[in-house]
Amino acid sequence: MGTSTTTTEKAAGPAKAGAAPSPAPPGGRRRKRTLGVQNAAGWLFSTPFLVLFAVFMAFPILATLAMSFTDFGLRNVTRPWEAEFIGFENYVNLFGDEKFLKSLFNTGYFVVVGVPLTIGIGLVVAVLLNNGIDRARTFFRVGFYAPVVTTIVAVAVVWRFVLDPSDGLIAGLFSEVGWTAPDFLGSETLAMPSLIVMAVWRNVGTVMVLFIAGLQAIPTEVREAAKLDGASVWQEFRSVTIPLLRPTVLYATVITTIGYLNVFEEPFVMTQGGPSDSTLTVSLNMYREGFNFFHMGYASAMAYVLFVVIMGITVLQLRLLKDNTK
Repeated sequence: MGTSTTTTEKAAGPAKAGAAPSPAPPGGRRRKRTLGVQNAAGWLFSTPFLVLFAVFMAFPILATLAMSFTDFGLRNVTRPWEAEFIGFENYVNLFGDEKFLKSLFNTGYFVVVGVPLTIGIGLVVAVLLNNGIDRARTFFRVGFYAPVVTTIVAVAVVWRFVLDPSDGLIAGLFSEVGWTAPDFLGSETLAMPSLIVMAVWRNVGTVMVLFIAGLQAIPTEVREAAKLDGASVWQEFRSVTIPLLRPTVLYATVITTIGYLNVFEEPFVMTQGGPSDSTLTVSLNMYREGFNFFHMGYASAMAYVLFVVIMGITVLQLRLLKDNTK
């Protein structure tokens, strides 16, 4: 019996060692097939977006980058292959161009003044609408947000009437006290501040909505605990609300800064960059060079300089403000 058992085990051992692996269970194959079908369906439904993105986003971005190293002009629109490669000449010329440097300074001025005003006023309005106003709250929210969805043409018509030095609303108020209203849009000193005021008025609604969402996400228990500890309204706002709103402040600051660095509509519609280029921004300067003077290679280089500036400032903001959100 012992010999027979041993012989059987020896015979069975090599057979087990050399046996082919058992096939995957039907459930595993079915799962892989399902995932494959889902992936194929996902790519199929994504195809329209991918085609549109490639044609209208990726290709123009890469083409603009290539154009920035050439002297691409009006003559090359129908024969782009004849554009001459000039390397970094456009980029070098930019920083010797007084008009570009002036537009860069104007854009920085617009951002440095406009962003803090927009964030600050948006926060104040959000706090008032979230806590301080009980009646007609929806009406005020819609009223503050309405300029965001209003076209720039309508906004320009309203603000031209308000700022008109002879028949405008402000001119009427000045005349009531015997003063003469300044020419806001015709003054080199007042034109840019006037555009900043208009931009803040137009964009504060977006920031307000973000801050209202952030305020409503703060747990009521935290505020109640602060009140029980004897914190005043200001102490609660400074020590509880602001720290918990820092992620919202970060997001609002970044998107507002990016938008203001790309400012184009306000000076284009209201002042055309004047007077004496005092409201000329980088985007407006880029538009002029590309579509008025047809220096498309030069305008493309300007666009990529602005892109690098936006990326650098955004990264800096994320690093500085993100550290405070932890």
